[in-house]
Amino acid sequence: MRNVIRATAAGVALALALLTAPQAMAQDSPSSGRRIAGAGVLLSEEGAKDARTRAIAEADPDAVAATASLCGSGYKLEYAERLPDARRFGTLFTYTKFTTGTPGVCVLFDNNTGSAKHMKLKLCPNKTGATCKVDEGTYSRYAGPLKYENSNGRYVQCSMVTALMWDANGRALINRVMSATLCD
Repeated sequence: MRNVIRATAAGVALALALLTAPQAMAQDSPSSGRRIAGAGVLLSEEGAKDARTRAIAEADPDAVAATASLCGSGYKLEYAERLPDARRFGTLFTYTKFTTGTPGVCVLFDNNTGSAKHMKLKLCPNKTGATCKVDEGTYSRYAGPLKYENSNGRYVQCSMVTALMWDANGRALINRVMSATLCD
């Protein structure tokens, strides 16, 4: 009976290793994402699946390249959204890094109005008691970047981002709260 249990345990361990190894290798591989033409930036797996993110990235590769460079190396475009809608007063960009080393999330809030606006960008990690990072002020270009990196990737996943923009009278033009990464 002991031999059967040992053989079963060894088989389960081997199966788990085989099932998880290809996923880890795919995340670390630079060819696992789709490159945005003209930007030199990779889309994350989720970014490549999202038609809206791909369309925004392909329509404005210069903005994607500029915001990605602010996040640093290893980050891939996870999500892009025009805010508050097709009028596009701002664009929220989220980038993720889930390679070996330290996983991370990086967010930027691009001002697309052509004039300085009071903006606030907040990034809160998925960790009880953690301090949120905030960038608030009057910006003509963008708020951020805000980054959260942690060796425990689960604190990076399901991080929450808030993007706010006000007009000169203090009326909210944009008030968007969402998960900065894929979240089950």
